Amino acid sequence: MNTEIENFQLIESSEQLKKFVSENKSVDWMSFDTEFVGERRFHTTICLIQAATSKGSFIVDPLAVEDISPFFELLENRDIVKITHAGDNDYRLFYQQYNVLPRNVVDTQITAAFVGYKYPVSFRKLVESELNITLNKGFTVADWETRPLQKKHLKYALYDVLYLHDLWKFLFKKLDKLGRVDWVLEECAQLETADFYEIDPDRETLESPIIKGLHLKEQVFLLRFYRWRREEAKRLNLSKEMVLQGKMLNMILRTIPGGFEALSHNRRIPENITKKYGQLFDQMFDLPPTTEEKRLLQNIPADKTENPRQDILTEMLDLIIKFKCLDHQIAHEIVMPRGILKRMKTDCDYFDPLLENGWRGEFLGKELTNWLHNRTKIDLNFQDEALVIKLLNDE
Repeated sequence: MNTEIENFQLIESSEQLKKFVSENKSVDWMSFDTEFVGERRFHTTICLIQAATSKGSFIVDPLAVEDISPFFELLENRDIVKITHAGDNDYRLFYQQYNVLPRNVVDTQITAAFVGYKYPVSFRKLVESELNITLNKGFTVADWETRPLQKKHLKYALYDVLYLHDLWKFLFKKLDKLGRVDWVLEECAQLETADFYEIDPDRETLESPIIKGLHLKEQVFLLRFYRWRREEAKRLNLSKEMVLQGKMLNMILRTIPGGFEALSHNRRIPENITKKYGQLFDQMFDLPPTTEEKRLLQNIPADKTENPRQDILTEMLDLIIKFKCLDHQIAHEIVMPRGILKRMKTDCDYFDPLLENGWRGEFLGKELTNWLHNRTKIDLNFQDEALVIKLLNDE
């Protein structure tokens, strides 16, 4: 591996990139990673693309190469296995910025969850545990936009890809022994779908912790505020917080019913904000809600009705799943995604089909998925010092 570190190819021109793609388009596998900078901007900047194949190790400099699209030919090639660790972050960038979806992917972080590791697990820990190699912490917070590129930084970046192929081979052996290869391939296949990377632009509004306590007019203003701030951040390529800090929102919401004059006289709202955006916010508040806005706001989750019994039953079922995961050496976090569990706790009638389909349904089994689906009908009591759990029949 040290030889590969020393003899990597640095690609800094379109001609070099095309040559790299041409020479590697027939390889069986490619491990890759990216270094990017997303702070203080809306559009994340991809600063490096590291790759390793059977033909060597490579680093592409996207800030020097005028057009990186030839690299996408490798990502989209179904005959090349793409090996990553936590690759969803890299693939998300390529999809959002270039509308590119990878094909034939495996991910060592996902894979590790199926052979006894917690999810997520760090690349460093996995390499140390599986390959008995200690990685140098190196330049974890290096400024990857700085040019010229320093060789010590590039060497550090390469460590993220040079061990991926060997790591995948070691993990694959364990998977095969457990009979879970198909499970991992099914889970990794999500990384090849556009739905996995789609983000609801209005999620910030619907998940706001304050929206349920607002009147309709204030809810509409909140929706418009978040949409405006996002579009402004996108236009200026700044972070949303740099456009307007979120901590100002509560004060603006409390003041905006009084219009521009109230905003101007509120000493807790900086004068520059009122001068710059006061009239705009006043207009945003006064305009009547559209049909589309009303329809969207109907999706605000209803307040949870307190039901201690149902809370306990949901927690109990999740604990049973945790116990089964522990017993079968599979990460609970990969079996029961956090978002699904959160929704189940706030909505007694919610059940995600993901839990009864594919490998999850196979792992959990019909009885447990039936309990999850019908948890409002579960009867739990003690009889003769025995705990009895059963589903009540519909009458």
